[in-house]
Amino acid sequence: MTDTALKQIAQIQKLPVEALREKWEVLFGTEAPAYSRPFLVKRLAYRIQELAHGGLSQQTRERVQKIAEDNGLDEMAALPQGQPKKKGMPVVGTRLIREWNGGRYEVIVVRDGFEFEGKKYRSLTAITKVITGTHWNGPAFFGLRQNGKAK
Repeated sequence: MTDTALKQIAQIQKLPVEALREKWEVLFGTEAPAYSRPFLVKRLAYRIQELAHGGLSQQTRERVQKIAEDNGLDEMAALPQGQPKKKGMPVVGTRLIREWNGGRYEVIVVRDGFEFEGKKYRSLTAITKVITGTHWNGPAFFGLRQNGKAK
């Protein structure tokens, strides 16, 4: 079974997006979400392994759920009503890490903005100004954009 799973994972890495979406429907039984190719490949690879080796045990799932609830992360994927996810921005809970001028800076994406050093900010640009002392494009500073375009 492991050999077959490894072969399937190697094969999906070469597939075009349409074929990945078809594979998604086979493995998940639902229509593929409108995610990027790299995300589809990673999630399909996980699903192939999950089917071959089994998923997380019930005990592990319960423990993860408890940890999430204890840290206020039980609704990480939910967005406030009427507030769609901004294009090119990572999902809630994502950690953005940037090394700059010898320092390591970590930002956490939260429901209504970003958290940096225990303080909430509405934009990455505001955080970037705190870090650098000057105005920079926040998404570009944290590697979310390249040449003005979302990655």
